[in-house]
Amino acid sequence: MSGLLTGPDGRDRCLWCGDDPEYQRYHDEEWGVVQRDDRVLFEKLCLEGFQAGLSWITILRKRDNFREAFANFDPVKIAEFDQVDIDRLMADSGIVRNRLKIESTISNAQAWLNLMDEEPGGFSKFVWDAVDGETLVNQPQSMADVPGKTSAAELLSKRLKKAGFRFVGPTICYAFMQSMGLVDDHIFGCWKKGS
Repeated sequence: MSGLLTGPDGRDRCLWCGDDPEYQRYHDEEWGVVQRDDRVLFEKLCLEGFQAGLSWITILRKRDNFREAFANFDPVKIAEFDQVDIDRLMADSGIVRNRLKIESTISNAQAWLNLMDEEPGGFSKFVWDAVDGETLVNQPQSMADVPGKTSAAELLSKRLKKAGFRFVGPTICYAFMQSMGLVDDHIFGCWKKGS
C-alpha cells in the first residue's frame, strides 16, 4: 500500500517514519496521540517552530538538549530569559541556534502566560477550539493525500498570532495539530490509525 512501510515487527506504519527506530517509536507512542496538557502543548508548539525549514527527526534527536536548554519548557522560567540566556542559547550546539526562533520561544512563553490568565480552560482549550474539541479523522490513502495546512490550521495560526505568538504559521500549526492528536493523519492501513 502506498504510504506505508512494514517494520521489522510486522506492523505497517506511515512511510514518513522510515526505518529509524527513534522515529518509529515517536510515530508509535507520540505522533497523533491526543494531548491536552497545557505545558506539553506549549513545548510541542515551540519545537515545531524550531523545526521550520528542517526535518522533524533533527529536532527529535535534539529534544533532550532543547529541554535542558529551555528549563524543561517551563513557560514561567522561559518568560524571564534575558540577553544572557539568549547568548547562552546561541552558543549551545545541542540545539538549533537561530536567534529569531530563540527569541520567539521567549516571547511565546510570555504570550502563553497571558493567555493562561485570560482564557477559561487554558491553552489546551484555546488550541482544541480550532477543531471544536474533537480529533479530526482524515483518511489519507498515501502521503500525497496529507495536506501541508488546512483551514483549521489557518484559524489556529491567526488566533495564536493575535495572542502574541510567533513562528506559528499555518504549516507549523498543522504539523503541531497532527502531532498532538487534533488531527489523525495516519495513512489508511497504519496500525495506529484511529487509536
